[in-house]
Amino acid sequence: MSPSPSVAPASAFAGAPPTQRDLLDFVRRTAEDRALIDSLPLDPEGRTWVRLEGPGGSEAWLIGWPPGTGTGWHDHAESVGAFHTASGTLKENALAARLPADGWKTLELAEGVDRERTLTAGQDRSFGRHHVHEVLNESTTEHAISVHAYYPPLPQIRRYSRTGAVLRLETVERPEDWQ
Repeated sequence: MSPSPSVAPASAFAGAPPTQRDLLDFVRRTAEDRALIDSLPLDPEGRTWVRLEGPGGSEAWLIGWPPGTGTGWHDHAESVGAFHTASGTLKENALAARLPADGWKTLELAEGVDRERTLTAGQDRSFGRHHVHEVLNESTTEHAISVHAYYPPLPQIRRYSRTGAVLRLETVERPEDWQ
């Protein structure tokens, strides 16, 4: 059985889907639950995760990041999202450009689209649809733990490779690939 933090009652959303702000509030509140954060099993070599009950039908995850691990470049398709660093430090590299949703395999990125954020324990961010990024734990000694939420529940994750200014779509994963 997965741990489930307390969430706002469904009536709080009155049928409206959760917003980026709702997701951000959720990941912040969840990260304050030290018993939940401390319950995540940590693996010294690979990321670990537990699915959580997110607000308003959203998809939520508690993720452990061993030193030196990351996601690789990806997006969350049509979902908006938020994440909060509960412990450790995470780095996010992102593109400040809206990419076409479909119909391409390789893109050359314009100069100036790269963004970098360092999110230490207690820091977070939200993002919109088609947000292309990678998240990394660059520490050589310390695990990081974060809470993530997405709405609508992830229909797919598109994974990319990047060489310089060239971004290449490599694979498309569906929920059955990671659940």
